[in-house]
Amino acid sequence: MAEIGAAMLCAEIGVTQDTRADHAQYLANWLKLLKHDSKAIFTAAAKASEAVAYLKSLQVGGTT
Repeated sequence: MAEIGAAMLCAEIGVTQDTRADHAQYLANWLKLLKHDSKAIFTAAAKASEAVAYLKSLQVGGTT
């Protein structure tokens, strides 16, 4: 959830992400999860969207 939310926020505010050494391991874990639950990405995206909306609501003048 955190990575999806971070990607959404970065895209919205124009921040680029540097490649990290553990990205391959992170993606491997997602692939393993998706083999067992093909809908997990949709659940994660929904939760990430909620987190983004919450963080945006904390901004001065932010809306949800």
